[in-house]
Amino acid sequence: MDKIIGVTELQRRFKAVFDEVAKDRIAYILTRGSRPEAVMIPYTQYQKFVRLDESGVLSRFDKLLERMELANARYSDEEVEHDLQEGTREVRARKRRA
Repeated sequence: MDKIIGVTELQRRFKAVFDEVAKDRIAYILTRGSRPEAVMIPYTQYQKFVRLDESGVLSRFDKLLERMELANARYSDEEVEHDLQEGTREVRARKRRA
């Protein structure tokens, strides 16, 4: 179970808290005042979160690409190329006016 500790108390007990996190795998929620502001977790747990987050992001990109493919399936390559050229012209014209 997570423990909660204020930053002032953490400063006084840092080594003991660090050992609990690293050796006993206990997470600490760090508060300033009464607001939670950070979390201290074991490094292996952090690595797991990073991997999960990366895979979640990649999964969302894959879904987005699928949706874009479906939405754009009705347009020919020539139409897409034309739209890109028009968009490029518009952006360049705006930059010149700015």
